[in-house]
Amino acid sequence: MFAANCLDVNDNGHLTIGGADTLALAQQYGTPLYVMDEAEIRRACRSYRQSITDYYGSNGMVVYAGKALLCKEICRVIAQEDIGLDVVSGGELFTALEAGFPMDRVVFHGNNKTVEELTMAVRNGVGRIVVDNLCELELLAALAASAKRQMDILLRVKPGIDAHTHNFVRTGQIDSKFGLALETGEAFEAVRAALEHEYLSLQGIHCHIGSQIFDIDPFEHAAQVMMDFVGQVKRGLDYELRELNLGGGFGIRYVDQDDPVPYGSYMRRVSAAVKAAADKNGVALPKVMIEPGRSIVGSAGITLYTVGCIKDIPGVRKYVSVDGGMTDNPRYALYHSEYEAVIANRAAEQKDHRVTVAGKCCESGDLIGENMLLQTPQVGDVLAVLSTGAYNFSMASNYNRLLRPAMVMVNEGKARLIVRRQAYEDLVAHDL
Repeated sequence: MFAANCLDVNDNGHLTIGGADTLALAQQYGTPLYVMDEAEIRRACRSYRQSITDYYGSNGMVVYAGKALLCKEICRVIAQEDIGLDVVSGGELFTALEAGFPMDRVVFHGNNKTVEELTMAVRNGVGRIVVDNLCELELLAALAASAKRQMDILLRVKPGIDAHTHNFVRTGQIDSKFGLALETGEAFEAVRAALEHEYLSLQGIHCHIGSQIFDIDPFEHAAQVMMDFVGQVKRGLDYELRELNLGGGFGIRYVDQDDPVPYGSYMRRVSAAVKAAADKNGVALPKVMIEPGRSIVGSAGITLYTVGCIKDIPGVRKYVSVDGGMTDNPRYALYHSEYEAVIANRAAEQKDHRVTVAGKCCESGDLIGENMLLQTPQVGDVLAVLSTGAYNFSMASNYNRLLRPAMVMVNEGKARLIVRRQAYEDLVAHDL
């Protein structure tokens, strides 16, 4: 019935996640409420790790992209699954530190890291810093030299590949704020410059071509382009890059027409591309990293709302308003992202209504979705929006001074609070 393994319907006709009744969760913790299934997160982590082992061997590493969803409990789960953590800000790095995440497994990204952020990374011995540009390279070199601490780095390279995804989440083409261009020779010169710095140890290169991608071809092409650059560096500078981070961007199923690629299929083809390109360029096989984020947590999460006003405009549309909206899920407002939803207290019933699910913000564009198929909605229903584990909590805001929701983690039918709901006092805590 549902694409996510963690979702089901119990004998009461209620939606369950990880064996927990969503109606009971809404009653205990209130709504809006983010709910994550721990077993689903761990299953995804293990599937990615196994896919690398199966097709590339032991010289690989999964690095969870924390921007998809990060809090201390997520850090703990990721650490227990023996994978790395990609952070993109001082705040994400601080969260990892507070959770006790091993710093040697942290990869620090970002196109405009501040002096304070880089200083924090150097001071705490972050495992890899992905240098985005020449300006950052010089800044990091100075900070590392001042601390007399050698830092391992990767250089972010734009492979010149236009992935088939939304314009706002394409990152691999030359016209991007991220990374160093191959076409202009900028990336090659960055390698030359990095090798001149005593306290920087260049381990390899990184690329990321976009998000929510279903086609393997762009990933395969990116691997070939990046390995050709590894060969170019060896021939031109007599230096062999030892690591290749191919980023993430793997799509998940939000609606029926989405067709995600099995993890193993991705690694099988990309591993073959890396091996063939290494042989062609006469270089050793590098350590390969991948950075899944959405595909680890996206399908493992749902958001629960309480239905409020229902406004039927004959011949136009029916609005079903909920007690959240773009403050807890801005993706429809940003990208017109589609979702599947279900009336959680009548999940066993047939869906028979097309509705627009509206939030409570003072914006006409504050919608969760349009033309969504639901069971007949009634005031007081609990509405579950599926596959909201990624880029909902992490992109939430206090617009209109709405409170950010709580988050619970479910495991084998039992729930625990991992992020408390904001209180009104939190809203004014920094006001003077």
